[in-house]
Amino acid sequence: MKFTDFNLKETIQAAVTEAGFTEPSPVQKDAIPLVLEGHDIIAQAQTGTGKTAAFGLPMMSMMKADGSVEGLVIVPTRELAMQVSDELFRFGKLSGLKTATVYGGTAYKQQIDRIKQASIVVATPGRLQDLLMSGRIKINPQWVVLDEADEMLDMGFLDEIKNIFTFLPQERQTLMFSATMPNAIRKLAEQILKTPKTVAITKSESTNSKITQLYYVVQDKERDDALVRLIDYKNPNKCIIFCRMKKEVDRLVAHMTAQGFKVSGLHGDMEQKQREVTIRAFKQGGIDIFIATDVAARGLDVNDVTHVFNYHIPFDSESYVHRIGRTGRGGKSGEAITLVSPNELRTIKRIEKDVGAKLITQVIPTRIEVQNNRADALIKKIAETRVTESAINLVKTLQHDLDIVTIAHLLASLVQEEDFVKGKDNIGLGLEEVELLIERAMQNRGGGGGRNRGGYRGGNRNRNSSGRNNRNRNGGGRDSRNGGRGSNRG
Repeated sequence: MKFTDFNLKETIQAAVTEAGFTEPSPVQKDAIPLVLEGHDIIAQAQTGTGKTAAFGLPMMSMMKADGSVEGLVIVPTRELAMQVSDELFRFGKLSGLKTATVYGGTAYKQQIDRIKQASIVVATPGRLQDLLMSGRIKINPQWVVLDEADEMLDMGFLDEIKNIFTFLPQERQTLMFSATMPNAIRKLAEQILKTPKTVAITKSESTNSKITQLYYVVQDKERDDALVRLIDYKNPNKCIIFCRMKKEVDRLVAHMTAQGFKVSGLHGDMEQKQREVTIRAFKQGGIDIFIATDVAARGLDVNDVTHVFNYHIPFDSESYVHRIGRTGRGGKSGEAITLVSPNELRTIKRIEKDVGAKLITQVIPTRIEVQNNRADALIKKIAETRVTESAINLVKTLQHDLDIVTIAHLLASLVQEEDFVKGKDNIGLGLEEVELLIERAMQNRGGGGGRNRGGYRGGNRNRNSSGRNNRNRNGGGRDSRNGGRGSNRG
């Protein structure tokens, strides 16, 4: 199926084509026709499945662009409000549809002025309720969307949502999107939706098949070294590292910065202005690595994120899906990597079962493997480099004193001089150790998972035998953008 099969308004279809979208995702394929037919819908789908386009494209295709607020989208967080607003603007700009983003922490007047010019308002519940109850705005949207409804429930916004709907017109089309459907959300749906149609994306469809999901078993004290080693080996274009706690984000930002990476962090204690500056820098390439708590998992969408790292395993399967959904966007492939301690193996196996996807166990690359990987990338880059006239003249000058072989050796040494790989040679557990621990964990489900877990860290690692086989050396190739670590950082 193609987007052209939906018969969207010509200007909306042109924007879809300009964005490079051709085939709809499962939730888009099921939801868009129902919205175009005028039905209220309940759509159960995880983040990263294309929900914004699923409600935005059909809604905007039917809008008149008459200067009034025709659509209202309610979301749980400021980050998600900005992201949804940006995406809707991209789809609606050729149709003359403007968006206004409404959330706390910014001046009322500026937001009210934007609402007066907007066709679509994207708002968080708290600020929207304030504007409506104070009489600062009066809107009569024909389309109302609740996005990430379960997240709003978790954040305690249920009463605000119910109150907001008392200010909205009775005659409207209401669209509810939620990753899960707890009883409170089902009851809310009964109150605000009229004979809704249901769209449900199954677990097997909830994780993008283009995301390769890997995990590495390391001791807790090795997490920092493992993270640096993997980033050195994978050389991500852009990556997000998820942490559980704010203090962990701050500590890891300091550590990664000291290692020479271009990195920034995001968590709930940051001022809104600082958040916006940080997210903008990440999107525009000012920083390569973004370290965040789960506050960013539902609100950050950057199409060229190649890797997601879970510094700690998330608390539940839904958080895992939300996190890894930050990569593999827009039909691109991605890689999700989780660091797991030996006593978390049962948890990672449970997540694997819940999400319906295979998580592949791998071993942290050694220093030699990283250096070899870099050398391969450098050789490829040299082979693809165009010879310039100034380079020819430089070599001619050097040949007055040196032979051509010595010149080549010196230039290669110069290029590689910043390519030293830090850290100990071996990090984490080998495959045989991991397999043995998994087997014991599964056998001891009721008893704590094996008394001798710590005993496999000694001379039994067998790094050069089957304990390190099946490394899949072609799966983590370091690209040749700059040939080495030093030129990408700082």
